[in-house]
Parts: sequence; C-alpha cells; structure tokens
Amino acid sequence: MRFHKFLALIPALLLCAAPALSQAAFGIGVSVNIAPPVLPVYEQPALPASGYIWTPGYWAWDGSDYYWVPGTWVEPPQGGVLWTPGYWGWNDGLYVWNAGYWGPQVGYYGGVNYGYGYGGSGFEGGYWHGGAFFYNRSVANFGRVNIVNVYNAPVSHVAVSRVSFNGGEGGIRAQPTAAERVAMSAHHIDATPMQRQHEQHAASMPAMHMRQNGGHPQILTTQRAGDFAHPGPGLSNHHAAGAGAAMQMHGGPGHPEGGAPAEHHEGGPAPQAMHGGPPPVQGGEPHVQQREQVQPREQVQQREQVQQREQVQQREQAPRPQAGREQSHPAAEKHDDKRDEH
Repeated sequence: MRFHKFLALIPALLLCAAPALSQAAFGIGVSVNIAPPVLPVYEQPALPASGYIWTPGYWAWDGSDYYWVPGTWVEPPQGGVLWTPGYWGWNDGLYVWNAGYWGPQVGYYGGVNYGYGYGGSGFEGGYWHGGAFFYNRSVANFGRVNIVNVYNAPVSHVAVSRVSFNGGEGGIRAQPTAAERVAMSAHHIDATPMQRQHEQHAASMPAMHMRQNGGHPQILTTQRAGDFAHPGPGLSNHHAAGAGAAMQMHGGPGHPEGGAPAEHHEGGPAPQAMHGGPPPVQGGEPHVQQREQVQPREQVQQREQVQQREQVQQREQAPRPQAGREQSHPAAEKHDDKRDEH
C-alpha cells in the first residue's frame, strides 16, 4: 500500500522539481559533450541610455540543443561593477559552462574574443570613475544618445577568432592571469533578473536554436535585455563588424558602427589607473589624426599608362598640315622696314 502511495506522488514530485531543473540549465555546472558553435559576427546596437554596459552574446544549452543569447545593453545591478562574460571550458571530456558575473574587476572568461571591448582578457570598453561610467568611443556605439563621459583609446589588436570555448580540440589555450585569478576569487554579483529573463526568452524561441538556424541566428543583438521586439542590426560582414573591436567583432581604432560623436567630460583629474581602460582625455575633444590615402603603386602605373595612350591617340588624330598649302592658323606678323622711312 505504501508503495502505491509513493508511485502516486511521483508526478507531483516531478512537477515540483521541473523549475529547479530548468533553472539549472542557466547556471554554472552545465556539462555538454558537444562543442558549442562558433560565435556569429554582429554589429553592436546603439546605446539606449547613459549608464548601460554592453554584455556580449553567447551560446547557451537547454538540455538538448545550443541556442543563441543575443548580445545586449544591460543596466548593472549597482555602480562600480563590470561584467565578466560566461564561457565554455573543456573539463574531463565535457564542455562545462562557467556563468558570467558582476564584480569590481573583470575576471577570466576563457580567452574568448567576444568583441566590443572583450578581446579575450579584461575589458577595454569603459570604466567607472566618480560614480559615473566612462565609455571608450572607439568601442561603444552611442547612436543618438548624448554621452558626456567619454574617452578615446584604441583597443588591443588580437588575432581574430570566433571559437567560443576554451580547451579541448580546437579550443582556445588562454590561461588566467594573476589579476584575473584575484578577480575570480573576489565578491561577485549574479546576473540581474533582466539578464535571466533575456536568456530565458531566447531559449523559448525555436529560431534561436542551432537545430533550426544552423549556427546563424537572425536576431544577433537587442538594444535592451529582454526586448526582442526591437532587435539590433542583422547579419554583418566579419571585417566591417570587427574593425571597431580588433575586427568587429573585436574592437580597434575608429568606430565602424556609426556612433555619433559625443561631448567630452571635463571634470576633475582622473586617476592614474582605472579598471577597464585609460583615463579620459582632458582639455576638450581628442585630436584625431587623419591618414593620407596612399594609392597602390600598381594603380599609379596603370593610370600613367592610360594617360600616355590618350596623349598618343590625340596626336595621331590631330589634323596635319598638307604640303604646298598654308596652315590654318594665322601667320605671324612681319615687320616692313620701308614703311618706317619718311
């Protein structure tokens, strides 16, 4: 009798456990024996408002398939914290997900080049100072938002890689630095409720799953976490997207994403060292040197050859004077000495 009562309780127990099982798929410790897909190339959408911080997109696992969680702008849980992206790492024959977190410093994220300031180590898209977040204009797409806390610094040039996992066959070989180890052991803040909602929304959309999109999701970014009704730019050329992030995807000099120039903050002196980037430029707008465009030597030679051929054709087609006839142009005036005699 007791056995039958226990069997009757099994469905209820499974229903109670379902939320916990579902939630576990979004946390740390998810293990998969299939390598995650390569990172798609995308363009960063415009900053929705001052104070938001960019969080890169990534591949998550729902228990049977990978699905794409779009990159998005997020309001941090509090001032002074930066986002350390999650990453897939190889461990004892399985790919294990290491969840991202908020903290005063950016920790280790497997050396994965997520782009837009997350080039594999640290964050070069901005930093906190005096209670305000300063944005690196060479990384962030400001759109039409008027940002006053701005500095301009090129990001580190790294090898462009779209591999989304560390270790294992074909994986990234980066190891955590001493500073990253310290950041890993410091106090962390979990992903915000909006970030979790953003991830869950992506999991509920069949089009975001690799089984359906073949590793090429159409919604690559959103302007705000959870706002799938307003997706960011679509699929992009790898080089165009990455010139601003050491490709696009990866940060570099200039701003290919088309962000409008922002005003410069002329506040008090910045500290010598800040988490996430150099101090902002003081004394007005930063000076941008324009490089003179130099044409390849082959183009110059080709243009000279074309000009020479055109000159030869003009000479050959020009009318030639005939023998025994006067030329068409008037003759020079001759001076008559006799007319001067009186």
